[in-house]
Amino acid sequence: MNSAGEPSTIWATAVDPGAIDDTITRTAHLLQACVDKTADLRVTVVGRHAFCVRIESDLLDWRQDYDRISYTVVDSPPGLADAAIAFLDALDLSFGVFDFAIGRDGSPVFLECNPNGQWGWLEDATGIQIAASIADLLLETP
Repeated sequence: MNSAGEPSTIWATAVDPGAIDDTITRTAHLLQACVDKTADLRVTVVGRHAFCVRIESDLLDWRQDYDRISYTVVDSPPGLADAAIAFLDALDLSFGVFDFAIGRDGSPVFLECNPNGQWGWLEDATGIQIAASIADLLLETP
């Protein structure tokens, strides 16, 4: 919330390396290389199942304007789903939402894994059955 009590978000933005000085030491930051990307890939892993959605947007951070996004359900790039599942296994998690940037050469570049990532709007937009998969997983869990 901002000072007026309204919801606010910090978007990913490009940072000029020359603008970074000693004041950066005053608080936590998350800096990562800016990927020259063609699209994004959101991979929602539920148990042993990965749902992959390609997100097309002309924005650096597609979350800034959902009206400028298109979605396509895609197959997982070779090895990516298995790697995501192994990542979650190492953390003893059954669910995670992975974000990747798709580089100009088509390779996915890992950005983050959110163990409580949002997925509902992807199901609405594409018809993928994430909620049913979560329900199935909960029924399997002792």
